[in-house]
Amino acid sequence: MSALTGKTVVFLTSTRGIEEPELTAPWKAVQDAGGTAVLVAPEAGEVSTVNDDLEPGGSYPVDRVLSDVQAGDVDALVIPGGTVNADTLRLEADAVALVKAVAEAGKPVAAICHGPWTLVEAGLVEGKTLTSYPSLATDIRNAGGTWQDGEAVVDTARFPLLTSRNPDDLPAFTAKLVELFA
Repeated sequence: MSALTGKTVVFLTSTRGIEEPELTAPWKAVQDAGGTAVLVAPEAGEVSTVNDDLEPGGSYPVDRVLSDVQAGDVDALVIPGGTVNADTLRLEADAVALVKAVAEAGKPVAAICHGPWTLVEAGLVEGKTLTSYPSLATDIRNAGGTWQDGEAVVDTARFPLLTSRNPDDLPAFTAKLVELFA
């Protein structure tokens, strides 16, 4: 039996601007560990990715529409980055509500790069230590969190949270993700 067998891991995104390796590397890690990866977005169809926020990436099919997903459907949640993705996602009321409900249920959440913007919007960073793309440090501090410059920061107060700074951190992020989600 693999570490994540029987676990449903939701990857929550907007419909565009998702940093491709921040979606695909954790997705592969979840699948390799026996988990079920589910792509959830506000609309049916496909989401589009980018590389380095500029170069077009691939398109990926949406498995479930955000409005049809509840915290009870989720064993763990991943929020990939991408500046446009993260900025759009934090304005999506259903996305913020789902992230908050998953965290309040004590289930693990992982966010990378600009992904923690949704955690800020959901009011989940107060008293937590986390990392992100450096430009979010002030947002995290203003929301009551402690920003730390580290490749994979885990904080288990209130709910298990894993954060990383950027695609360079993906090896550490994916290893910790499987460990935390198991």
